[in-house]
Amino acid sequence: MQVLKFGGSSLASMAHMRRVSDLITERANNTQLTVILSAPKGVTNLLEQMISQALIGEPNPELLAQWRQRCMEFIIKDHPGLEAFINDLTQRLEQQLQGIALLQECTPRTRAKLMAIGELISVKVMQVLVDNGTQAKTPLLPVEQCISASGDYLNAQVNIRETAKLIQLWLKQSQPGLVLVPGFQASHEDGGLCLLGRNGSDYSAAVIAAAINAESCEIWTDVDGVFTADPRAVDDARLITRLNYEEAMELSHFGARILHPKTIAPLAQFGVPCRIKNSDNPDAPGTLIDAQGDISLPVKGLSSLQDMALVTVSGPGLKGVAGISARVFSSLANCNISINLITQSSSEFSISFCIEQRCVAQTKKALRSEFELELASGLIKPLQVQKNMAIISLIGDGMRQQVGLAARFFASLAQAHVNVCAMAQDSNERAVSAVINDSEAPDAITVCHENFFTHMPSIDLFLVGCGTVGRQLLEQLERQQQFLQKRNVKLRVFGIANSRQLLLSKKGIDLGQWQAKLDNAKQAYSVEAIKQFVKRQHLVNPVLVDCTSSAEIASSYQEFLNNGFHVVTPNKKANTMGWDYYQQLRETARAKHRRYLYETTVGAGLPIIDAVQGLQHAGDQLRQFGGILSGSLSYLFGLLEEGESFSQAIIQAKQKGYTEPDPRDDLSGMDVARKLLIMAREIGLPLELNDITIEPLLPPVFTDDSDSIDDFMAKLPQLDAYYQQRYQQANKQGKVLRYVAEIHDNQCQVQILELEPDHPLATIKNGENALVIQSDYYQPIPFVLRGYGAGATVTAAGIFSDIMRTLAWQQQA
Repeated sequence: MQVLKFGGSSLASMAHMRRVSDLITERANNTQLTVILSAPKGVTNLLEQMISQALIGEPNPELLAQWRQRCMEFIIKDHPGLEAFINDLTQRLEQQLQGIALLQECTPRTRAKLMAIGELISVKVMQVLVDNGTQAKTPLLPVEQCISASGDYLNAQVNIRETAKLIQLWLKQSQPGLVLVPGFQASHEDGGLCLLGRNGSDYSAAVIAAAINAESCEIWTDVDGVFTADPRAVDDARLITRLNYEEAMELSHFGARILHPKTIAPLAQFGVPCRIKNSDNPDAPGTLIDAQGDISLPVKGLSSLQDMALVTVSGPGLKGVAGISARVFSSLANCNISINLITQSSSEFSISFCIEQRCVAQTKKALRSEFELELASGLIKPLQVQKNMAIISLIGDGMRQQVGLAARFFASLAQAHVNVCAMAQDSNERAVSAVINDSEAPDAITVCHENFFTHMPSIDLFLVGCGTVGRQLLEQLERQQQFLQKRNVKLRVFGIANSRQLLLSKKGIDLGQWQAKLDNAKQAYSVEAIKQFVKRQHLVNPVLVDCTSSAEIASSYQEFLNNGFHVVTPNKKANTMGWDYYQQLRETARAKHRRYLYETTVGAGLPIIDAVQGLQHAGDQLRQFGGILSGSLSYLFGLLEEGESFSQAIIQAKQKGYTEPDPRDDLSGMDVARKLLIMAREIGLPLELNDITIEPLLPPVFTDDSDSIDDFMAKLPQLDAYYQQRYQQANKQGKVLRYVAEIHDNQCQVQILELEPDHPLATIKNGENALVIQSDYYQPIPFVLRGYGAGATVTAAGIFSDIMRTLAWQQQA
């Protein structure tokens, strides 16, 4: 004998009903079946609304008409008996509602009788479908004779052993091959119909399966089974193919909506395997729940209970006094208040527990009454209640064999910037739970799921500035998708901004169409807009990439870091502002456990910053530094060495994209000075930009901003003779000219130097960058690093590398 249960979503329409009928008929050809049916989706909710309206003396005829119309959707042609049945139910329902409205009272027994109507419709419709016009009628299990229950009329408990005797006797007398059963209801020992609680049809299936010793119980719903997290909240939630009863019980207790603890208990007690199946996807394997489970996976799932409150009873009167805990929990049990989690301090000074938030007022009243004398005398402090809490639980029967899982769990919560208010773990080590703020639950679940199940860390990227470098970065990100998949990294660009517009996308921007979408964006760029977007979407690893040269954007880094963003930038402005701001950025990044990465500010794709930081981390002391830090000037001086005129060299460098659109930005020496200041600050020198001595390549008359770029370029030949003379002088001495940034005796200068041919910087040209470091470890032979340091491609590659380094934050958390 097999037991099948179909929920309301599986019976939501006539098409759904027919699909279920076909499945039942096919299965009944091979085995005996007992089929439990819920009410069609939405029917029970309408019944509840009608009762609520009647209780305030205002029966709602529109709701009744809506309910009747919903039921009439299941009328079958050539079966007038169904319509008559629904009309009769509607008439009786209307009379009952009028009585409730008149008395403004509805006893639990009356409410139970009314709320059970929806299941009767399902079994009547299904009976017609499976009989398919034959003379034989599929029997309906007489619930009032066969399922015995006691307790609350609206949330009764089934007496399984008594029910087993009654059902087995009925089956022996009837000997049916197929039985249909209205779920959610039973016969109360005090008489009349009672309910098994909302979602009680699953419980009906479980107790019937236990009562008849079924070979299996299948619960058919609208999802493929139990998932590692709620798939509505976590896009990457994965199907759990097998659980043992204890794991299923823990998941159901802590909020897995597909299961209810009452359902699992009888299945576990009588050893009946249960499979969760999807009626919309019947070929999917579903989730099997049995005694063995899957021992290969130590952690099975994450669950969350929200709308909770954390109550703390504390005071000197608790310590060493026997029976305090019993009094706390007995007083709540007497009020039918369920406790979801308990934790106690080792000093016995306090007891904390979680309850549903709706029970707070009742809980406070019960505890104040129980401890009236202790509260008055100060032995117990005033009750502490924290509302809007959630319980996040990591569950798996194999957790006891795995060292460090709890540490990883709490590290994941820290990674999500979630504060833990209380924690608990059962002695079987099957579940570890944390109580956190309700608003932080989505972030907590997302990060924990990434770390325990998908192992696919996320990068949530926002790009500001889509000029040459920003555009190249987006092209590289699009090309690197296969690389990212191999690395198991989920990188999505959620925002792109230019100086006028901001494009945001909840699902991530299609990098093949970003330009057109940005052009049509209506929103203006603002820090606040990006912050609020991240908050609404619960993004846990937001990364701001600034590809502008804007001082205004650079001055907002502090705000981004404070709000949980990593910052990646080739923009030199932030690192060359005041020393105080420079320090604040680093202190904020450390305090917020964020990364502030700016490798490309000095050497584009050349890892100059990383090399200097690496030496310092090894305890080395830098004594002297020299470098060619401008790819454009490296290219320029290489052409001068080959005999090209100064003006023609600049024209060629500009045409090849080595210089800024206005070459004066390169030739002023200020760009190199900013890079040198960044290097100086990296080795601990608290310098400002005006502390650097700069020899510009242009005389003052050439730096007049009132000149257009074309006017400036037209005047350049006036400098050809000067630079030709300087090169000839250097050449006579066997030397070459290079534009060098130096740190010596804590002094910084940028100047044109004549270098010996064997100097490490003498051969640097064609757009290369280089640095030469003499340190305690590297002398007399210096540490030399050289490579291409100009161009959008290598700069974008360096930015991409920094973006990937934000993942190290997740691995270290």
